[in-house]
Amino acid sequence: MRRTRTACAAVPSIAANVSELTAATFALYFLPLAVIVLIYTLRRRRAESRYRQALVEAVEAGLTEPVSLHPVIDAAICVGSAGCVDACPEQALGIIGGKAQLISPAACIGHGACADACPVSAITLVFGSERRGVDIPMVNPDFETNIPGIFIAGELGGMGLIRKASEQGRQAIKSIARRPRSSAPLDVVIVGAGPAGLAAALGATELKLRYLVIDQEPDLGGAIFHFPRNKIAMTAPVDLPIIGRVEFSEVSKETLLAFWQDVVARTGLQISFGTRMDRLSQADGSFRIETNADVLHAGSVLLAIGRRGTPRKLEVPGEELSKVVYRLIDAEQYRGQRVLVVGGGDSAIEAALACAAEPGTTVTVAYRGEAFSRLKGKNRELIEAAGAAGRVDVRMKAETQRILPDAVELLVDGTPLTIGNDAVIVQAGGILPTTLLRDLGVTVETMYGTA
Repeated sequence: MRRTRTACAAVPSIAANVSELTAATFALYFLPLAVIVLIYTLRRRRAESRYRQALVEAVEAGLTEPVSLHPVIDAAICVGSAGCVDACPEQALGIIGGKAQLISPAACIGHGACADACPVSAITLVFGSERRGVDIPMVNPDFETNIPGIFIAGELGGMGLIRKASEQGRQAIKSIARRPRSSAPLDVVIVGAGPAGLAAALGATELKLRYLVIDQEPDLGGAIFHFPRNKIAMTAPVDLPIIGRVEFSEVSKETLLAFWQDVVARTGLQISFGTRMDRLSQADGSFRIETNADVLHAGSVLLAIGRRGTPRKLEVPGEELSKVVYRLIDAEQYRGQRVLVVGGGDSAIEAALACAAEPGTTVTVAYRGEAFSRLKGKNRELIEAAGAAGRVDVRMKAETQRILPDAVELLVDGTPLTIGNDAVIVQAGGILPTTLLRDLGVTVETMYGTA
């Protein structure tokens, strides 16, 4: 009996010890975990609040239309990992309700890092939207159009980013190298000496193709050549044939052009500047390329031209005056002048900011829209700050009515306004070369939010 009583007396003691051990284990392992979960939940809630606010601000400002290739998220697949959010340097994406969402559509520049970062492939990159269509020539995975032998790479195909345009040029030339050789003197004529064309030329040199690059501009760089002085032109590393990986991050137009000039000098790229393609036709199993200087024959043609095409004009009285130009090369030439910049895209705003930085220069921006819906986030912040500081006079819902030798007549929200003026820079976009493509028989589709 004594032993039984002793054993029974020990039971509460053991139970107490077990209870103490369980409490200690909980405190040691589960309490920190609960704290971590709590902190994570609070952070996600605060972040979602910011994302919702950013979305509201975008809607209120009318900044709901993406300007380029952009992501569409399949909510049924998205797991809310936020990998896409972390990968987006423009902060165009956020997590709302546990799902990724494009919260600042106008800030997206189409580099596609979000799609690469998605762990479940819930993101599709598309062109255009339900409200705004984008003309895109159709190409297959080898960058060949529906016309065998005609290839497209770079901005014309919707890829304006330097890194992606260069990569497309590199891949397109590989596809061309796999085609059967024709009897034409050249294997390929590359039209355009921008990033896509230059990368293609390097690839053609590496693969020992007979090639020639032609460009209507008098100097190197394609669209880059026409960037304003000191414009940041490249923000991501790029892999180039022969050269290897180029680790540029934030680089000015001048530095980038100097790099390309050095590449051309070292590799001996075959480029004919000041040579404009006037006509392209098929003849005897190859292509006949008529230029302002000569007639070329090649087995393939790679179109690496931009989407600007012919600059869009205002079609107003006085536009023929010599003070009217359609691109800004050097803001310094407008020092001390009264400048009107017409347009609301990135090129227009960058031109306005560059001119406003010159001593004694007064700048007015005239844009027909109600909001800068096509601007990169950084440019939007800069122009808003310049307007608030009085360095740039921003006029929304403004139409240019007439250009005079020393003034410009505007219609601002229905009210006539005349301002003194010495120079007009028109940045109203360009007429896309879709006519050229359709004349060739290349299929061009207007994309409304489709891949």
